[in-house]
Amino acid sequence: LVNEPTAASLAYGLDKKKHGIVVVYDLGGGTFDISILKLHDGIFEVIATNGDTHLGGDDIDNLLIAIALDDIRGELGLEVRRSGEAVARIRKAVIEAKIALSSQPSAKLDVDLPGGEKYQREITLEVFEKMLQPIIDRTVGPCKQALKDAGLKPEQIDEVVLVGGSTRIPKVRRLVQDLFKRAPHTDLNPDEVVALGAAVQANILGGG
Repeated sequence: LVNEPTAASLAYGLDKKKHGIVVVYDLGGGTFDISILKLHDGIFEVIATNGDTHLGGDDIDNLLIAIALDDIRGELGLEVRRSGEAVARIRKAVIEAKIALSSQPSAKLDVDLPGGEKYQREITLEVFEKMLQPIIDRTVGPCKQALKDAGLKPEQIDEVVLVGGSTRIPKVRRLVQDLFKRAPHTDLNPDEVVALGAAVQANILGGG
């Protein structure tokens, strides 16, 4: 129906502008994609793409899980890596904490473990952002390469659109703003923005 970067741009109504350059920064669960689109008379053309097919929110989850597993072994003397149920509970807890830290200064991990033990830890936003700095930094190279391939400088970007749940993380948003020298659009749910844009396109094709 329509490619994802264009759909995200349509969701924000950017096609209403006659001309411009749009960056779509897409950090999903398992992949990272950066796309640069040129808008000419309301029509989008993808002029550069880059990314990392092995980078996303799952990496953040796995990092937090590994830290929790190390804590549990060190503090409680329990090795629960081979317990599927325990790891699943830890995964659920860290995902909830990650989501909470997108809008709160701290979050608590509270996990019931085999044998009646309990793992509890509070994570502040500051500590969380330090943990995931290396993961977020991996998006910088593809962004710079996409700009180079498009023959553009950050100052020439007119609009920046965020796609994917991991773009809710405040540090990600700051990085994107620093990279492209302008605040990204954040009004729409980044998990739904592509679907919303596809609906806009379907409405156009269906005669409005």
